[in-house]
Amino acid sequence: MELALLVPGGRGQLGRDVVAAAPEDGLVDAPSSAELDLTDPSAVSDAVAAFAATARDAGFRPVVVNAAAYTAVDAAETDRDRAFAVNALGPEHLATACRAHDVPLLHVSTDYVFPGDATRPYEPSDPTGPRSAYGRTKLAGEERVLSTWDRSWVVRTSWVYGEHGANFVKTMAHLATTRETLSVVDDQVGSPTWSLDLARGLLSLAALVSSGGTPARVLHATGAGETTWCGFARAIFAELGLDPERVRPCATADFPRPAPRPAYSVLSGQAWADAGLPPLRHWREALTAAVAAHAVP
Repeated sequence: MELALLVPGGRGQLGRDVVAAAPEDGLVDAPSSAELDLTDPSAVSDAVAAFAATARDAGFRPVVVNAAAYTAVDAAETDRDRAFAVNALGPEHLATACRAHDVPLLHVSTDYVFPGDATRPYEPSDPTGPRSAYGRTKLAGEERVLSTWDRSWVVRTSWVYGEHGANFVKTMAHLATTRETLSVVDDQVGSPTWSLDLARGLLSLAALVSSGGTPARVLHATGAGETTWCGFARAIFAELGLDPERVRPCATADFPRPAPRPAYSVLSGQAWADAGLPPLRHWREALTAAVAAHAVP
């Protein structure tokens, strides 16, 4: 029996890659955030009910993959009500509807739920402690999803980039055409993640949980390895055939932002591997593949 996927946020960076990676013989409904407003509980209930019925009538196993989120990290510091509505209340509405129709829910979260002061990769069970409004709303979403429906899973990721939407790789590629040199912070460490690799990982998890597999309910899925933003930027320049030395290291303090950034946000993939799920490839290998596939300029 094949999967049927409902992908809220289906027109976003990750959502579009989930659609692209989904099996052709499956069933996919990927509404945009405008088409399915997760902050409207009635709309969410109706959408999940219709999706579950359609999927099962056609002989598919339904799974919801929530790729919708308020991701404007700095704007969330002042737009807190909207960020909370999308990142916390919306996922709760989804979990409630999924529980009513016995549909597994995969909810995508972020490294920002951690304080960023670790010295080794964060495990899913490590204490959280977000330092930004964005991180707090995402943590609230995790908690509400997990407490509402016991067939829900949280997948944290980090530093996502891809073909669609705005992201760090596209920004660096653009700046490379307008500036001779640029300064990029070198004291924040994380794991770049190609959205297509993440999408494939989510589909592997969807297949597992829909067939009765019961991995840990909080998992981490990022590109393997780690680097700094400066190291990431230099790698982007190298992939574009440009001189990486045009990227100069600087400190976070040199570029103050409204929302604090984690100094260290590497996520451990051990629980993901323990579930028998295929690991995401090394971030550097993924970047090469992404540029070769013209997923970024």
